[in-house]
Amino acid sequence: MSNTEYAVELEHISKIYKLKKKDAGSSGAERFYALRDISLKIKKGDVVGILGTNGSGKSTLAQILAGISEIDEGNIAIHGEQALISINTGLNNQLTGLENISVKGALLGFNKRKIQEITDGVIEFAELGDFLYQPVKTYSSGMKSRLGFSISLALDPDILIVDEALSVGDKGFAKKCLKRMQQLRDERDKTILFISHSLPQVRGFCKTGLWIDGGRLKEMGEIDAVCDHYSDYVEELNDLPKKEKKKLLDEKLKERIIIEEKRSFWSRLRRKAGL
Repeated sequence: MSNTEYAVELEHISKIYKLKKKDAGSSGAERFYALRDISLKIKKGDVVGILGTNGSGKSTLAQILAGISEIDEGNIAIHGEQALISINTGLNNQLTGLENISVKGALLGFNKRKIQEITDGVIEFAELGDFLYQPVKTYSSGMKSRLGFSISLALDPDILIVDEALSVGDKGFAKKCLKRMQQLRDERDKTILFISHSLPQVRGFCKTGLWIDGGRLKEMGEIDAVCDHYSDYVEELNDLPKKEKKKLLDEKLKERIIIEEKRSFWSRLRRKAGL
């Protein structure tokens, strides 16, 4: 994989979860493909809007790109330091906001001066006031988003992955975050991956669209074209009668489940030996 032009390179990656069987006595095991056979390349400095209905695999992809979750199949290359911004990711609920900043900096190997610089930046941007000295478990979801977003911005990563972090809290802070990301996009040439259900927000901010459907890559291309196609799909889906919609979604879900029959010890041994 080349690292001269791209921030992210994925080759046939899949993320698989083992499902527990309801019937303990049943044979075989079920594997669920959260993501399946995805190949794509994201250029350095691109701003990519990641679209998809609930359960399509967007957050799983974000966690993989952030290095939080590992893939089960394929190859992945991330060229640069990355940070995931979501409501709860990376925050210790038992620690105060201030302690969370210090711990994050220490884990990254920063010295006291650098940690203090990060802390100053978070205090200025997050506008949490005295709540910064309270345990994160007392925060609202919007306050957690403020803290997480502010820490990630202060860490100044090469790749910023935003997973619905602007969907909670007040609109004023969301606008402030979007303005800051626009500066990073235009002045710093950062690579930004932006997950949001707000199509106007995605259209106005992103250059490239990436549509995930049923754990697979449905489309990737110019942002307006992908948004148009995704919008038409959602509209058609929502126009279906309730039973037809449920049937279609159930069929999509079944396509992501693989049932593996149990094999005896000798059959597994023969299989490994290629017999």
